[in-house]
Amino acid sequence: MRMKKATAFGLAALMAATMIPAVPAMAKGDDSEGSVYYLNFKPEQADQWSDLAKKYTDETGVPVTVVTAASGTYESTLKSEMAKDEVPTLFQVNGPVGLASWKDYCYDLKDSDVYKNVESDDFVLKDDSGAVDGIAYVIETYGLIYNKALLKKYCEMDGAVIKSADEINNFETLKKVADDIQAKKDDLGVDGAFTSAGFDSSSDWRFKTHLANLPIYYEYKEDGITSTDAIKGTYLDNFKNLFDLYITDSTCEPSLLSSKTIDDANAEFGLGEAVFYQNGTWAYDNIKDNEVADEDMGMLPIYIGVDGEEDQGLCTGSENYWCVNKKADEKDIQATLDFLSWVITSDEGRESISKEMGFTTPFKTFDENYESANPLVKAADEYVKAGKTPVSWNFTTMPSEEWKNQVGSAMLEYAQGTGEWDAVKTAFVDGWAKEYKAANEG
Repeated sequence: MRMKKATAFGLAALMAATMIPAVPAMAKGDDSEGSVYYLNFKPEQADQWSDLAKKYTDETGVPVTVVTAASGTYESTLKSEMAKDEVPTLFQVNGPVGLASWKDYCYDLKDSDVYKNVESDDFVLKDDSGAVDGIAYVIETYGLIYNKALLKKYCEMDGAVIKSADEINNFETLKKVADDIQAKKDDLGVDGAFTSAGFDSSSDWRFKTHLANLPIYYEYKEDGITSTDAIKGTYLDNFKNLFDLYITDSTCEPSLLSSKTIDDANAEFGLGEAVFYQNGTWAYDNIKDNEVADEDMGMLPIYIGVDGEEDQGLCTGSENYWCVNKKADEKDIQATLDFLSWVITSDEGRESISKEMGFTTPFKTFDENYESANPLVKAADEYVKAGKTPVSWNFTTMPSEEWKNQVGSAMLEYAQGTGEWDAVKTAFVDGWAKEYKAANEG
C-alpha cells in the first residue's frame, strides 16, 4: 500500500510539472465578445481552474485560458507574459508590496460585481485616490498541520510527555513532544516528528516567507506598527529555535534539505511518515486520499516561544488579490469582469471555489450552502471560535523577493552546517533596510 501511494505521489508531481504550460494554449471559442486569460498563482488548484474555465466557455462561448505559473515563479512569469501580444487579462498580486510593481496595470474595480459582493474593504487593495486595484478572493490559514491519529498513538505510549494534543499550547511543550517523538520514532512507526524542511524552490517559501512571518508579526505587534523600512530582528532567536526543531526532529538529514521538495513533504505527511507538517489550508488537495483520513487532519499554531503565546491562533490572511489588466482590450476587460462575476455568483463557480478548491472566500454570495469541506479550514474555524488571536500575514510587507531569497539562502547554509546563524540575521535585518531602500528610491 505504501509503495503504491508513493508511486501515486510521484506521478502526480510529474503530471503537475508537465501540465502547467509555460505559454498559454489559447482556449477555443467565439472571441467576438472578448476573451479571458487568467495567469493563476496557485499550482494546487490548476486543474480546478482549468475545469471551471471550460464550463464557462461551454456555457457562454467566451474563451477562457488559464495558465498556472510554476511554484515560486509567478512574478517572473507575469513579467514575461505582460511583454507578449496575448497578455493576461486577470492576474494577481500578493498585497501592497506586490501592488507597487503593478499598480499601473490595475483596472479600477469599484463598479464591478466582485467589489459589490466583497464583505468589507479589509479584503481590498485601494490606492490613494480610492480606486480599487485588487480584491482578495481567498482567505487562507497556515500553521502546523498534524496527524491526530499518530499524535494520539504517541500520547498513549509509556513515558509520553503529554496525554492530549490540547496540551501543546506553547513552544516549550511543542519542543518536548517533538524531541520525544523523534526519540521514539521507530516505536511510533514514523521517520521523524516533522516533514522535511525542503529548500527546493517549490518548498522554501514555507520558511523564508511563512515561518519568517512570525518574528515580523511579534515585532510589529510590540512596536505598534504595520510595516517598517528597517526591521530590528527582535524575535530572531525565537525564529531560530523553531527552525532548529524542524532540522533536528526531521524525516531526513540536514544535508538533504537543498533538494527536498514540497512533493516530498506532502508524501511524508500523506503517507503517515511524519506527525507535523508546516503548511496551510491549501495543502489539503495534495495530502488527502492517502494514509491520513480527513478526520485525522488537525492544525496547531506555530509557536516560537513568545510570552502569552498560549492565546495565539493560526496565521490567517491573504496574499491572493485579483487584478484586472487595464491595458488589455476593452472587450477583454469586460469579458474578464463578467467571468469573475460568474465565478462568485453561479452555482458552478461557487461549488468549484468552495468544494473543489476548498477555499474560504470574503464574498457575500458564499452562504452556508457553499462552506468548504476542507478539514483544515474547519480546524482553523475552531481557533476563531475559541477566541484565539490570529496571527496576521505581515509577510506581504517584506521589501522584495530578493530579500526572501537571501534569507532563504542563509537559512539553508545554516541548516546544512555550511553557514552561521549570524548570516541569517544579517540577511534579515541589513537586507531588509537595503531592499526597502532600493524598492522605494525616487
